[in-house]
Amino acid sequence: MNHPSNPAVLSVEHLKIELRHGTQPLVHDLSFDVKPGEFLAVVGESGSGKTMAARAILQLLPPGISQTGGRIVFDGEDLSTRDVKAMRPLRGPGIGMVFQEPMVSLNPVHRIGEQMAEGLRMHTSLGAPEIRARILDMLRRVQIADPERCMHAYPHEFSGGMRQRIMLASVMLLKPRLLIADEPTTALDTLSQREVLDLMVELARDNGTAVLLITHNLGLVGRYAQRAIVLEKGHLVETGDVPAILVEPKQAYTRKLVDALPRRQAARPEATAQQRQQPLVQVRGLCVSYPGARAGLFKRQPPQRVIDTLDLDIHPGEMVALVGGSGSGKTTLGRAILRLAPSQSGQILFRGEDVRTAGRAALHRFRLACQLVFQDPFSSLDPRMRVHDIVAEPLRHLPALDAAARLKRVHETLDEVGLDGLGARYPHELSGGQRQRVAIARALVRRPAFVVADEPVSALDMTIQAQVLRLFQSLQAHHGFACLFISHDLAAVEQIADRVIVMERGRIVEQGARDAVFDDPRHAYTQALLAATPRPLATLAAAGVAPLPVPLNVPEKAFA
Repeated sequence: MNHPSNPAVLSVEHLKIELRHGTQPLVHDLSFDVKPGEFLAVVGESGSGKTMAARAILQLLPPGISQTGGRIVFDGEDLSTRDVKAMRPLRGPGIGMVFQEPMVSLNPVHRIGEQMAEGLRMHTSLGAPEIRARILDMLRRVQIADPERCMHAYPHEFSGGMRQRIMLASVMLLKPRLLIADEPTTALDTLSQREVLDLMVELARDNGTAVLLITHNLGLVGRYAQRAIVLEKGHLVETGDVPAILVEPKQAYTRKLVDALPRRQAARPEATAQQRQQPLVQVRGLCVSYPGARAGLFKRQPPQRVIDTLDLDIHPGEMVALVGGSGSGKTTLGRAILRLAPSQSGQILFRGEDVRTAGRAALHRFRLACQLVFQDPFSSLDPRMRVHDIVAEPLRHLPALDAAARLKRVHETLDEVGLDGLGARYPHELSGGQRQRVAIARALVRRPAFVVADEPVSALDMTIQAQVLRLFQSLQAHHGFACLFISHDLAAVEQIADRVIVMERGRIVEQGARDAVFDDPRHAYTQALLAATPRPLATLAAAGVAPLPVPLNVPEKAFA
């Protein structure tokens, strides 16, 4: 309980949230307080009820879901007694919310200035000149380079990190007493993630705002939060100060979350001299440019160079991680190597043959030996096809396999990725982690020699991410394919990579063995990436705390 002289900004008491026609509560008997100026984290896996609890505070629950018990007290009043109209004066000046995906919460048909001014017009008596001045000042505070231009631009003209800054600026313009941030950095690269959260902390401190951070990332919790509550399937399982939760978690579920944080493993033995001399993939002087934007009816701006005279080698059986911030050219390079994006000059050699200028037959052989794991499995899986049909589809190009052999290969691959018995399901019937396993199975069913994995774990929570990373390592060791692992998550890279390549603005600025790059980074950009990566395990190790021996919930058959 809070001291009477320091009452809580928000008190949630025995909150219960249910589906209107369901039998299982989504949130059950949840109680917690948020104190003035406090940074409180709500932690848990996907489906734990974090977002439902946050939306209930502002009465923004989706249709079909309702609060069936408990109280949500803000400024001494139970908000559950207010109707929608009575909540409007509170949303913004009292409680602000930054949503997970800014592109969805920003209106694509309105300019940024119009959207930012809306709250000030509704909740203040300021005139147009004062509103404009406040918006420009706030855009400068969140480090938007050209505030005047930003006000007249549309959301699609900005990167994900810039859109999230604009959302934060819009919310903080009204100086709310409580800020709810729902997974505000899920899709952002490491540098943008740190910049956005640092800005959030700075603005909240200046305005005396309490922050409720909804996240599955314990790294961010360790860096920013003072106190945390842990949810599992709608139940509060643990609460306390963040250092205590990270160092001495009392509950098995919390221990599992802490144990799911990526850990560096022992480096694999180096390849033989013959393997080092004969790369599977060689990129020489590769250049990729995008057409410039239109400058008039018959004019265009100069082309934008995305990949600039780049050289790269990948050896058989090697796990090469390609890291860098958003816009550094990582995904473009991966797609260009697979001939899924056009390149203007250079060579792409696969087993010594230049596939960039190869004929139809050679290109067909190359594509049979290569596969791509997409970032978002849900958008890359056909919703009308069952899982076993999705996995079997690449086998159409292997005429040596008859129908019985194809069916056997599909069952073997599904068993390898821990999806045995789920082949008859559709993608929408699977969880995010299961869909990513389907994408991995589809990529590996043809036994490729080379795989490009484009941000394969960026959208997954920590425990599922750990399972997928371990699965990927196991399959790579078993089948021996070479992999270009594209990621902005250096913690995941530290666990999985043999070699690390760092890209900035289309150029390689540093590369080397994983341990050398992480322990002794030479380039300033690499140093900035590492400094921006939350690494609570390193903090625990420095304090002399051993890793928790809690096994991950991964099917053993996935590692056969």
